[in-house]
Amino acid sequence: MIFTIKTVVGRENIVLDAIASKIKTQGLAIQTLVHPEEIKGYIFVEGDIKEVEKAVQMIPHVRGIIKNPIDINQIQRFLQPKTVEIELGIGDIVEVIGGPFKGEKGKVVRYDKTKRETTIELLEVTVPIPVTVSVEFIKLTEKKT
Repeated sequence: MIFTIKTVVGRENIVLDAIASKIKTQGLAIQTLVHPEEIKGYIFVEGDIKEVEKAVQMIPHVRGIIKNPIDINQIQRFLQPKTVEIELGIGDIVEVIGGPFKGEKGKVVRYDKTKRETTIELLEVTVPIPVTVSVEFIKLTEKKT
């Protein structure tokens, strides 16, 4: 059964890591932990309700468990990998839409299509620093002509 854990918004990954380490150390019978990026403040856990309750006990940033199990069909669309093809070229201007550099603009200096990563130089900083970002976290704002 899949249960929903409510967390503090923005702390989902911290809670996920804490629960995962607790599952390993205590040998809890939990099959899956999932946090879709689109759903803020919630983590989905597959396992028995008693085991889920043990796993979240004393974990910081946990707000509670929704004890009604959900069907996999309700979260299926969040589990499908997104296949957005983005064509980048050296010199293109992009905006970071996720991660620690969210909102920053940068110029593409390298694009690795197989790894789906791009290295950009941030524009609005005093010293241009090359930063490698997954293409899932950028959007093209200006194509180099």
